[in-house]
Amino acid sequence: MGKAAYKVEGGKMIKVDLTHRHGKIEKIRIMGDFFLHPEELIEELEETLIGSYLEEERLGKSIKAFFQKKRATLLGAASEDFAKCIIMAGG
Repeated sequence: MGKAAYKVEGGKMIKVDLTHRHGKIEKIRIMGDFFLHPEELIEELEETLIGSYLEEERLGKSIKAFFQKKRATLLGAASEDFAKCIIMAGG
């Protein structure tokens, strides 16, 4: 299992625990001190990311689209920050 912590410049901390196989996410847990409303969307995002390839740009776009579709409020971090931390954990 890979782990990573990423401090967003001028923002919050994102932490990721990740299991991957053949370049695809098998298990993922995203934590941190960022603000997401509604909070339970983080678990739904984790489920959505299962099976995704570990490609930073693709992950960033998928995460951004997820938050837009769900009309989520994310403060202290951006979709690209989540993707960067996921890639670090997969490294």
